[in-house]
Amino acid sequence: MSTMTSFRLDRAISIGLIHPFSHMLRRQRAPRVPILMYHGMQSEVAGRHPYYETNTSQERFAAHMKFLHENGYTTVNLHEALEAMMTGRNSEKRVVITFDDGFRDFYTHAFPILAEYNFKATMFIVSGLTANETVCADGKEYMTWAEVREIHARGIQIGSHTVNHPELYKLGPNQVEYEVRQSKETIEDELGEAIQSFAYPYAFPEDDKKFTSHLRELLQTHGYENGVCTIIGTARPDDDWFFMPRLPVNSFDDLRFLEAKLEGGYDWLHKPQYLFKMTKKFWQEQGQPIESR
Repeated sequence: MSTMTSFRLDRAISIGLIHPFSHMLRRQRAPRVPILMYHGMQSEVAGRHPYYETNTSQERFAAHMKFLHENGYTTVNLHEALEAMMTGRNSEKRVVITFDDGFRDFYTHAFPILAEYNFKATMFIVSGLTANETVCADGKEYMTWAEVREIHARGIQIGSHTVNHPELYKLGPNQVEYEVRQSKETIEDELGEAIQSFAYPYAFPEDDKKFTSHLRELLQTHGYENGVCTIIGTARPDDDWFFMPRLPVNSFDDLRFLEAKLEGGYDWLHKPQYLFKMTKKFWQEQGQPIESR
């Protein structure tokens, strides 16, 4: 599969403009940890802008992991990353590797590569699509509980990605509570171990403080200790521990681009991302009544 593309503005700005400065400032700023966000492990890519791609080929993923290994990165889970930032013990290169959804291609394509380097990772599974037999939905196969238990026993942290992978922001309070609570209970029943981490599905509504405050309370009430979302950036000590930013990664991330992302060269995109979301929300609200929450 070829992932060569024409000029890409976000890559050009990150590598040519932002990364050189972020690299120089790394030792002067508060400790940060990059949290990589992967999804599917497939060679096929959609015919859309690389920013929106969610697939990573096995070959490109192997190259990413080799880069981390050869450049002295230590893989940690979310709890360890938070502890390192809060204590200031971030002299070592630390990185969190996360996968969303629980696709079976993680088990067949990514897990063997992670095991080769003895790397840690966190897999956020959709409990309603995980069963004793392989579930196929929207053309994707999901891991079985036996496979989830196997990767968990071999060092992969398991987290919750809701029951049905809905857009939580569009649900009522009781439905949101169900997705948060039931997914955790189901995973814990299957693994026999407490689940600490949660990944928010779809675009995170960071502008709605009332919703995010309510969701944070739900997560705390049901025993979660940390979480991640789709806000772009490297994680800092003062970030909300339940909605930590991540760095989207896919087949279009060559090693120069990956290095820039790891060292803070992609963090700048959060502000344009936020502005785009706010503009989109504004025009949507002009065309329809605003629903109260």
